[in-house]
Amino acid sequence: MLHSTIQKKDYRLNPFHPIIKNNRTKKVKNVIVLIGDGMGFSYTTGLRYFNHDSQKGFMNPTIFDQYFVGSQSTYSLDTESNITDSAAAGTALSTGYKTYNGALGVNMDKQVVPTVLEYAKFRGKSTGLVGTSQINHATLAAFAAHNESRDQYDQIADDYLDEQIEGKHKIDVMLGGGTSYFCRKDRNLIEEFVKNQFGYVTNLQELVTNKNEKLIGLFAPIELPKQIDRDPSVPSLPQMTKAALQRLQQNPNGFFLLVEGSQIDWAGHDNDIVGVMSELKDFEAAFQEAIHFASNREDTIVIATADHSTGGMSIDRNDNYKWNPSVIKSITSTPFVMATRLHETKDMTTLRQHMDVTLQEEDVKTIQSTLEMEVEDTRQALINIINHYSSTGWTTKGHTGEDVPIYAFGLNRHLFSGRMENSEIAKILFQIID
Repeated sequence: MLHSTIQKKDYRLNPFHPIIKNNRTKKVKNVIVLIGDGMGFSYTTGLRYFNHDSQKGFMNPTIFDQYFVGSQSTYSLDTESNITDSAAAGTALSTGYKTYNGALGVNMDKQVVPTVLEYAKFRGKSTGLVGTSQINHATLAAFAAHNESRDQYDQIADDYLDEQIEGKHKIDVMLGGGTSYFCRKDRNLIEEFVKNQFGYVTNLQELVTNKNEKLIGLFAPIELPKQIDRDPSVPSLPQMTKAALQRLQQNPNGFFLLVEGSQIDWAGHDNDIVGVMSELKDFEAAFQEAIHFASNREDTIVIATADHSTGGMSIDRNDNYKWNPSVIKSITSTPFVMATRLHETKDMTTLRQHMDVTLQEEDVKTIQSTLEMEVEDTRQALINIINHYSSTGWTTKGHTGEDVPIYAFGLNRHLFSGRMENSEIAKILFQIID
């Protein structure tokens, strides 16, 4: 376990040699980084298919396509594994140091290294974290905490309040899940944030009406529901992104905002194509919100990328040569919600409320047979059946090692072009903030 007290000396100088690709580099006022956790090329290609309504003709580009600039390698320096986890990848993207899996804001020697969020705060900017997981989860925490292990959730939450830079709280806006980590038996961080002039909100209505410039919003005990399952009282990723931008832009020195589509990855681990497309659409809308903010400005950079890819998703299965996104579109809940309802009702007609797919008799019998087992057994049966009907393939339930895309818009967009290491993205951000 590592508890760090960040000193001014960590930030006095940009800790990296300049990464000058040409002499058109300009200092930016506002930096918006969006990370689609687990979002490899097959995901964004699948989104293009998913957005294409007809069976014929050229496919329209996604919102991402027109901003594509390059790709980045994701591997960690872990001695046990050459495929990264989210903590190591997040640390590379936030600090410029590749490190071992599980590390947050520390290098291979477990030494604290500054993050671009912290450096932006040191330079007088406001900062924000937005995600659909708990806000102290790996990727988000890699930008705002330092710990030898990503699993120290309580301590990471403590550090969000306790660690300060130049006498100021490190993070000004935090929106996502995680109430159970911030309101605990041993410590009520929410009360402490409020005593430190933070607003606190728990639903969309409160988020919209609250006027605090510094804000913590926790909308679930741990992670938010998937977008497709989300109650209207729970804000979407674009709604949280917009709320964060409204507050952060009030600082005349600018801001740094990190937005994570956290559960693209979680759905990929489950090989759940319904959850994947739900979360991708949520992330796409958040990216569009960021582009909208930056579109009429000349002082803002927007970068969207992934920390790694997950699941080895393929847009075909068993040599069908045909992916069927219409099957996915006809489903209105994740397999988990459908499985839960089936176990509550024990009635197969419940499925009709959630999916407009005519199942073969053997598939109906397979689902029925799981109703005497656990909800997880039913969920897995539904996932397998949906993958079969949509012709979606998967190679693993873990992370994969391939390169992932980089999208960029605005000032210094050209610096992110071509293929680079994930750590180089942080080095460029340090440079353009400096």
